[in-house]
Amino acid sequence: MSARISGINIPDNKRTIIALTYVKGIGNSQSKRILASAGIDESKRAKDLTEEEVNKIRNIIDKEGMSLEGDLARQIHSNIKRLREVGAYRGLRHAKHLPVRGQRTKTNSRTVRGNVRKTATSGKKGAAQKT
Repeated sequence: MSARISGINIPDNKRTIIALTYVKGIGNSQSKRILASAGIDESKRAKDLTEEEVNKIRNIIDKEGMSLEGDLARQIHSNIKRLREVGAYRGLRHAKHLPVRGQRTKTNSRTVRGNVRKTATSGKKGAAQKT
């Protein structure tokens, strides 16, 4: 039985500290802190967790009021929307689908822009085979 935390089925065969990071909003350090306060060994596999331990983890997450999954995504989108409406430089960069944090754009901005090749020869298919 896989444990379900914040609407996510965490993977069974991973160590608990890693399995918790599958929930959006919980990273390595958060996971370590949650397990320490629940009194659960980090190296224990997720499939070996008892129902009581899973409930402890859920309670700690609820008690701390962490924004996870859908709430976190909504919060991020609303922050970006606010930056756009205010007309901030970062908002303009988000709107144009360009790097936001000062990276160069002459080269190396493929991730944000998508694999957009704007020159005529790049990405061009090879010439047809001779017959």
